[in-house]
Amino acid sequence: MTARLILVVGALGLLLTGDGLAQTRPPDPTQTPNKAVNTTAPKTSDTPQRGANSFTEGQAKERMEKAGYNGISELKKSDDGVWRAKAIKSRTRVEVSLDYKGNVNERFLENIAD
Repeated sequence: MTARLILVVGALGLLLTGDGLAQTRPPDPTQTPNKAVNTTAPKTSDTPQRGANSFTEGQAKERMEKAGYNGISELKKSDDGVWRAKAIKSRTRVEVSLDYKGNVNERFLENIAD
């Protein structure tokens, strides 16, 4: 009877250990969501980075204004998670973007005539 008890206890131990190990595996890096970023950090990319953007519309507009853009219009978050708008900076019309990392970038559209 004791051999049978040892066998049952050993089997239970293996079951519990297997469940415990399954819970401590590191996450699959391909499934890891975008990490939070420091929104005061300097620009880290010259092109907008795709990703899950947590900036609200108001925060996106404020961030663009702080970067020197005004006359912001048509502000929308695209399917790739980048906020995009039309704006003016230094007598130039641009498309301005804000990615999930907080990078503000522009694409030239046209100069504004005098």
